[in-house]
Amino acid sequence: MLTKRIIPCLDVKDGRTVKGVNFVNLRDAGDAVELGALYAEQGADELVFLDITATVEGRGTFIELVRRVAHTINIPFTVGGGISSKADVSALLHAGADKVSINSAAVRNPGLINELALEFGSQCIVVAIDSRYIPHVEDVPEAGGDHIVHTHGGRTPTEKRTIVWAKEVEDRGAGEILLTSMDTDGTKAGFALELTATVSGNANIPVIASGGAGTMAHFQEVFTTGKADAGLAASIFHFREIDIPDLKRYLQTQGLPMRMTN
Repeated sequence: MLTKRIIPCLDVKDGRTVKGVNFVNLRDAGDAVELGALYAEQGADELVFLDITATVEGRGTFIELVRRVAHTINIPFTVGGGISSKADVSALLHAGADKVSINSAAVRNPGLINELALEFGSQCIVVAIDSRYIPHVEDVPEAGGDHIVHTHGGRTPTEKRTIVWAKEVEDRGAGEILLTSMDTDGTKAGFALELTATVSGNANIPVIASGGAGTMAHFQEVFTTGKADAGLAASIFHFREIDIPDLKRYLQTQGLPMRMTN
């Protein structure tokens, strides 16, 4: 079994880390670069930095922040937010990012995934999927509800169904899927296990589960029942509710393979 990964996520606004519930009501959690350095020291396997208002405000991710992170930490990190072209990706990778995460631009132009994978390699192209369960899908009322892809920081619902879209992004060359359940995000009630298991079970690429982590047991559940390759969380790390070394030791005792640093 491949080593499971623990990935702190830093939602960045104006260089500061913020965290909310269900994508709203943001509160400050500290300097993004300083937090990233702390997590790297604690044994995080990777980091994700998301400029959460970049697409909404129509601007690119701050290149300077990426440079500072690259000079500060020694583990892989992914950057997302407002990325919509090969030029954006090239600039971020040259600034030191290991991977880029695209979401809204991929939904708007699915062919962008193919272009980026061909140009830079699938290994550094992550497609983020923000999913919310909609009880009544208007175009197929007899089918009941479904998990629907949202864009623009979770603000805009699309016509794409999450499970179908996840398979399409893999077919187009994505190297990894970052799956966030908007229904569980920030609630600390646990990951969306059924949705994650369905996406992971259909995928031949790694799936990072995001949204809902509140206890160490939630990670154990998402790695087993949810079949995820990595677990991503924010507030429980930012506010020191769970420390990464403790989490990894716990998961190791549960029979899950972890990269241990101390």
